[in-house]
Amino acid sequence: MSDFSQKLQNLMQQAGISSFKALSRQASVSEYQVLRLRQGKLEQMRLDILLKLSKALQIPLSQLLSTFLESDIEPSPVSSPQEIADLKREYERSQLQLQQQREILRQEFQQSSLQLLETLLLQWPTAAKKAQDDHQLAAVKIVPLVQNSLQKLLQAWGIEAIASVGAEIPYDPQLHQLKGGTAQPGETVIVTHLGYCQGDRLLYRATVKKL
Repeated sequence: MSDFSQKLQNLMQQAGISSFKALSRQASVSEYQVLRLRQGKLEQMRLDILLKLSKALQIPLSQLLSTFLESDIEPSPVSSPQEIADLKREYERSQLQLQQQREILRQEFQQSSLQLLETLLLQWPTAAKKAQDDHQLAAVKIVPLVQNSLQKLLQAWGIEAIASVGAEIPYDPQLHQLKGGTAQPGETVIVTHLGYCQGDRLLYRATVKKL
């Protein structure tokens, strides 16, 4: 067993990884890439592969570099301190870019959501104040304000309601949560609380009860 294989096994043991094949699966890299690391060919490996391996081994990339660039044989020019420093800088740049991309996506998501909720954000505080000042104000005048804004948001996200409150529908245990008692599939039930689907994915089952 080479010195590099032993070093890798030591790191795997600390991370609770039982075999080189298991490391390959956990890091989502090919077994060939694991073999290259065992052979001490780290300087020939792509940065994204090294990042996946360091994550699977639960160690910083800098530790992976220092561990597998140290050997008893004469280092190649690629494994010079300058190359190590360049790899570290590239890793830091990649991390910064990822953080910036996440921040941009978060801001875009917030902006699009705010646009969909604009009416609610601008008009709800006034409507709520009127309701507090005038207890005779019918709720039916306020409900559409919330309902319309919510409907716009759900449509933008591709979310659809399962039936509607008060609807009488055939019971489907895959889509419906029965509120007490038992019911047979196909038996007529009434919807008490909405459920939601997003495409083919079920988000929340609708709550139903027997007639």
